[in-house]
Amino acid sequence: MSKRSAEDSITSSNGHSAAKTSASDLPPTTSVADTGDDVEMGEFEDPYGDDFESDGEIIELDSADEDDESEPQGIEQLEAKERQQEEPQETIYLPHKSKPLGPDEVLEADPSVYEMLHNVNLPWPCLTVDILPDSLGNERRTYPASLYVTTATQASKNKDNELITMKLSSLAKTLVKDDDDVDEEEEDSDNEDVDPIMESETIPLKYTTNRVRVSPHAQQTGEYLTATMSENGEVYIYDLSSQYKAFDTPGFMIPKTAKRPTHTIRNHGNVEGYGLDWSPLINTGSLLTGDCTGRVHLTTRTTSSWSTDKTPFFASQASIEDIQWSTAEQTVFATAGTDGYVRIWDTRSKKHKPAISVVASQSDVNVISWCDKINYLLASGHDDGTWGVWDLRNFNGKEKPTPVAHYDFHKSPVTSISFNPHDESIVAVSSEDNTVTLWDLAVEADDEEISQQRREAQELHDIPPQLLFVHWQRDVKDVRWHKQIPGCLVSTGGDGLNIWKTISV
Repeated sequence: MSKRSAEDSITSSNGHSAAKTSASDLPPTTSVADTGDDVEMGEFEDPYGDDFESDGEIIELDSADEDDESEPQGIEQLEAKERQQEEPQETIYLPHKSKPLGPDEVLEADPSVYEMLHNVNLPWPCLTVDILPDSLGNERRTYPASLYVTTATQASKNKDNELITMKLSSLAKTLVKDDDDVDEEEEDSDNEDVDPIMESETIPLKYTTNRVRVSPHAQQTGEYLTATMSENGEVYIYDLSSQYKAFDTPGFMIPKTAKRPTHTIRNHGNVEGYGLDWSPLINTGSLLTGDCTGRVHLTTRTTSSWSTDKTPFFASQASIEDIQWSTAEQTVFATAGTDGYVRIWDTRSKKHKPAISVVASQSDVNVISWCDKINYLLASGHDDGTWGVWDLRNFNGKEKPTPVAHYDFHKSPVTSISFNPHDESIVAVSSEDNTVTLWDLAVEADDEEISQQRREAQELHDIPPQLLFVHWQRDVKDVRWHKQIPGCLVSTGGDGLNIWKTISV
């Protein structure tokens, strides 16, 4: 098992190099032999002292205007003026307003607004990521941090695809603070001089994986059931408990059987899909899978094997883009479709039809998230860049209910949405505009501090006051909250994984 340092991609966005003048910018001088006569000192004193003095012509530095009869400027004044002209004006980058980045341009992160920020480079882009529950404890807030994740690649050739399981450890705190503000004991414990470490185990795959999800009960059951939705239409279920054990047990050899799926779901035929979710309430294993023809299959675990219902849940031929189990009721789940509908289903229905269907968007509904703490709240992200939060109690008898919150900040399709498991008012949203935004729905629009900030910065005038933070990541696709490290997120994009935590959450 190989170990290597994961690259830390933190770069300050505030640092600018001061412009330096060249030798040609200095005023020319004329050498004059020492005549012994006292010559009155000119405006510029010889830096080498009084050994030599010049009675030659005094040459004034060029000013901006040749007709300007003001006193000649000194070199320090000219350097300051050049720096002022060359340094770009600092502005707030807004993905929907600012000039698009060039092909070779990237945004640099400001370390003062991150508590932690690390980047993991991968051999291929990954469309999806999930976090493995671990036994390191809950509510972890100390550093260096450790976490376990799994992702799957989108390689240029099918035979090069892999399911990658990683342990990321020694993740240091990156928050920039003044020495006076940091307690010495906290500084010693939080900022240990160690390099981040990445350990990985891979399983070869034959196809690109559209979505990967890990059972939330892995920590309790000891089985790290992981499902992958492949573009060939098959769903593979792996048990990654051997890979997890190998990270923390020196000399442990992963058996060959652990690199093969324990079960394969073929009920979708050769139709690919994106909908995939494990039940948070059934710890034996209950999995929902949805495909691009609108079919949803339920797979449950029996005492000896897995069983998939032959009759799918079906409402229309619109693609099922996302599936979410209810966080409160074992038999209830929701789906998001390309027809703009969010549907609520009950697995006990003999007709396999939705109980409630509502229009959530005039465009595709790409992703949904069921709130962990308030089980009647459901968030949805749409193809037109908008997203909203719904109160399911308002769904009764209404095909077009009004969302309790609705935002159109993003102008590109929303690719992922997720409620913070520790705070029901915080939502993470990723978009094809290369950003992940964090929102606080508890913020009031008439807050005095918000109003003051809008008056001081013109760019903030039409920004929703609930917007907390904007994180830039190229081609970001999926974002997940770490349930055991409050405020920590893992996002995947074209340049690998970002593990980050802001000072805002």
